[in-house]
Amino acid sequence: MISIILAAGKGTRMKSNISKLMHKVNGQPMIVKLVKTLDDAGINKNILILGYLKEQILEVLDLEHVVQEQQLGTAHAVMIAKDKILENNDDILICNGDGPLLTVETINRMKEKFKNDSLDALILSCEVNNPHGYGRIIKENGRVTDIIEEIDTTIEQKNIKEINAGVYLFKRTSLLSILDKFNNDNKKGEYYLTDAVKLLNAEGLKVDSLVLEDEREMLGVNSKSQLAMVSKILRDRKNEKLMDDGVILIDPNTTYIEEDVEIGQDSVIYPNVYIEKGTKIGSNCTIYSGSRIESSTIGNNVSIDNSVVEQSIIEDNVSVGPFAHIRPNSLLKEKSKVGNFVEIKKSILHPGVKCGHLTYIGDSEVGENTNIGAGTITCNYDGVKKHKTNIGKDCFIGSNSILVSPVNIGNNVLTAAGSVITNDIPEDSIAFGRARQVNKIGINKK
Repeated sequence: MISIILAAGKGTRMKSNISKLMHKVNGQPMIVKLVKTLDDAGINKNILILGYLKEQILEVLDLEHVVQEQQLGTAHAVMIAKDKILENNDDILICNGDGPLLTVETINRMKEKFKNDSLDALILSCEVNNPHGYGRIIKENGRVTDIIEEIDTTIEQKNIKEINAGVYLFKRTSLLSILDKFNNDNKKGEYYLTDAVKLLNAEGLKVDSLVLEDEREMLGVNSKSQLAMVSKILRDRKNEKLMDDGVILIDPNTTYIEEDVEIGQDSVIYPNVYIEKGTKIGSNCTIYSGSRIESSTIGNNVSIDNSVVEQSIIEDNVSVGPFAHIRPNSLLKEKSKVGNFVEIKKSILHPGVKCGHLTYIGDSEVGENTNIGAGTITCNYDGVKKHKTNIGKDCFIGSNSILVSPVNIGNNVLTAAGSVITNDIPEDSIAFGRARQVNKIGINKK
């Protein structure tokens, strides 16, 4: 089976210079979310019908496509893809690019009914209390005979509750048999794909509908408010799946976990946490409120409190925060600790490192079981280049030490509090890099 994704519209109600289909729903562009769903449902090939701002879509999706220079209707979009249809021998699923709520389960239900009932076309439909604005499904003797757009409905047809959800499954030969027969004899002067039902019936072919189990799947995105609504539905689905898999979400309504995030069982996620872009979190972790984790891998038994972690790796049994910032390309190895107001950038902390307070570690490697005192700063930037600091294992870096890179500190070194370290320190040494204290007795007497 192949799909044709209708993705040429302007989306003027979005009021944006970004393609409507590139707006994100729970962390993914909506067109990317839809294509992933189609792939997961076993669709062999996806063909895009593109138009407005097509370059933005092609930057993220390397798929076969056809450009619809003039938007003359949904059937016109399929008509210009005729050569692509002729190249394939599969049945054809047609859907809208702004419908990211479509599920694998619904597509599989469509495929099953289509096959079992030997249909020429299957229309995905929905039964709603207020059908205003949607095309109505017209049936006779249990079969679909027509779909009438809202603008063309009679007063009697306006009362029909079964509406068109905008997803279609066609037998290839049946679609090709009517592809040149569409016309634009309607109030909008467009070529409607919904006319396929009438054309297929005229040839004695078999058309039916499948009613959605969850009417929210048919929701499209045409405005920023609808974008937020669809994102929330996807977020709720994601959170429910995580909880079913053994993750504890203290308050799912205020927990923001993007689509491709993985979290192990018995991990606890507190309210107002953002977990983004393919992050993987192990088991028995605790992520406290105010944390944001992006594109990172977190081990087991990790605690992150009110902190930001970006594009980094945190191994097992590590504690981060509160108010820490782990910047990209950092590695915190097992049983290390990063505490209050500590910033780690592009650095490796080996097992057992403690970096508890008010510290900046940048472009550095810190050896096993080293203690970094409060207020320690690695001066890694000379105004032109970044330089590296290497600190050995079992060191004690005194509070308020300034390590001027490039500098190498050996194993088992102690730096005195307040030292400015500008030269390498051999192992097993104590380094003083500060002026001697001078007391002027009585000079401050008043």
